[in-house]
Amino acid sequence: MSYQNIAAQSLSTPDLLTMLVGKIQAQEFSHTPLSVLFGMRANRQTGVVCEQEATYTPAQTILAAKELVMRALSEEITQHPINLNAPLAVKDYLKLLLGGRHQEVFVVLFLDTQHRLIATEELFHGTLTQTSVYPREVVKRALSHNAAAVMLGHNHPSGLAEPSSADRALTDVLKKALTLVDVRVLDHFIVGEERAFSFAERGLL
Repeated sequence: MSYQNIAAQSLSTPDLLTMLVGKIQAQEFSHTPLSVLFGMRANRQTGVVCEQEATYTPAQTILAAKELVMRALSEEITQHPINLNAPLAVKDYLKLLLGGRHQEVFVVLFLDTQHRLIATEELFHGTLTQTSVYPREVVKRALSHNAAAVMLGHNHPSGLAEPSSADRALTDVLKKALTLVDVRVLDHFIVGEERAFSFAERGLL
């Protein structure tokens, strides 16, 4: 298969591994969870050694690696409860998902009663400086997923990971709207150029 003009998100995990380490190694790793392969879970027993049979540009290889890490982080927070006191995996996941975007994007992570990820949805896209967020749609999607809790996230293309007064007001509105349907807002992350800001860690929830 030629991957030259295919978006990384549309490729299967085995295809992405093939781009990164070659077909032979990819077959060996086919039954290894990504969270184990990337060292996010214990019992890591194998290392990645590149045996590339095909040639890809550095940009293509980097995109494949980024997509694999995103899938590994998603796998980690899907299969294991999120540590609310130190949500590092969520921060890393959102930084990869939203970092480098040239417009504001508002995402919602829908969680079950054990704080495991059910789904991630990019619900709203905006401009360089703002996004229109509709609480009714957030509530609708939460009910659709039968979510017990949510984590909110959006990026600041300016690179500054600090909440504006509008960000604080929006968080309060969403928290009140979701409380009416028994869905908790556990955190709201703002992704900047180098870090992610957590409302919960700053005591703003």
